[in-house]
Amino acid sequence: MRKKFIGLILCTMMIITIHATMVSGGFIEGYEPIPKRKPQPIVFEPEPPKSEPQQSKKLTVKSFGINYKMVLIEANTFTMGSPENEPGHESDEKQHQVTISKSFYMGVFEVTQGQWEKVMGKNPSYFKNCGQNCPVESVSWKDVQKFLKKLNRKEGTNLYRLPTEAEWEYAARAGSQSTLPNGRLTELKCGHDRNLDVMGWYCGNSGVSYKGCYDASKWGGPKCAGTHPVGRKKANAWGLYDMSGNVWEWCEDWYKKKYPSGSIVDPQGPSEGSNRVFRGGSWGDYARNCRPANRYHYAPADRNNALGLRFLRSNP
Repeated sequence: MRKKFIGLILCTMMIITIHATMVSGGFIEGYEPIPKRKPQPIVFEPEPPKSEPQQSKKLTVKSFGINYKMVLIEANTFTMGSPENEPGHESDEKQHQVTISKSFYMGVFEVTQGQWEKVMGKNPSYFKNCGQNCPVESVSWKDVQKFLKKLNRKEGTNLYRLPTEAEWEYAARAGSQSTLPNGRLTELKCGHDRNLDVMGWYCGNSGVSYKGCYDASKWGGPKCAGTHPVGRKKANAWGLYDMSGNVWEWCEDWYKKKYPSGSIVDPQGPSEGSNRVFRGGSWGDYARNCRPANRYHYAPADRNNALGLRFLRSNP
C-alpha cells in the first residue's frame, strides 16, 4: 500500500491522505502519521567520504529586494534513488544512473515568508508567527509558477525555475550516496536521529514556542510544532541548508512511480500527469521522509502548511 503523506491544517478534524483523497485547488486538511508498515531493519552504513569541494561561485537575486542567495552546482553524474535495504526505502526509489550535464545555481535557503511577500504582495503562510525569515508554506505548484513568472519578467529572462527531481536530489546529496547527506539514518519515525538532527527539522525536533503552532504529539512529535527560520541547521557539503526537513519543496516534474530504466541524461520526468513532485520532508514528518531519495506528490493546485519551495537559476 502506497504510503500516506501527513497533511497539516487545523481548520477541520477531517483526515485526508495524500493518495486517497485530494482537495482540488484547496488545502489538504487534517494530519495523521504515515500508516504502519512491516518494520524494516536498520542498515548501518559507513560514514560518507568527504566530497570534493565545489568551485565557490555565488550570486544574489536582488529583484524586488529579496536578496536571495544562490550557489553554483557543477554538472556531474550520480546514482539517483535508494537501495532496497536503505532504511525507509520505497518502491518508487529504484536506483539508476543520472547525468546532470549542465551546471546551475541553486537557492542556498528555502524561499522565506518575507521574500515571497515582497514578490507576491501577501504572505499565505500558516505559521506567520514563526517570522519573516521562516520558509513560506501553504503555496501550490501553480502559485510557485506565478512567483517565478514575476521574477523572470522583472529581470527580462526565463532562467528562474523549479529544479527537476533529478537536479533536486543531486543537490541534496552533495556528493554523498548514504541515506542522509551526512551519514546513516538510525531512526524512522520521530525519535532522535543524530545525523538528521544536525541537518534538518522533523517531527523529532521541531518544537516551537510561538502562537499558532501545531500539535504533532498524536504521531510522536512535539505538542507545539512548526517551521523554523531558514539556515539554523548545518548545511550540506555544497552549502545548501534545510534540504532535509523544515518544509517540503516543489519540483518541476510530473510524478510517475517508475523511474526510467538504465542511465539517463537530464531527466525531465513524464510529459503529462495528474500530480507534481515535491521533496525533502518537513517539520511534521517522520525521519524516513527526510531522506534525499524520498518522493511525494500533490495535484498542482493543492497546498498545505508543510509545503514550500526553493528555486534555481539556469546557467546558460
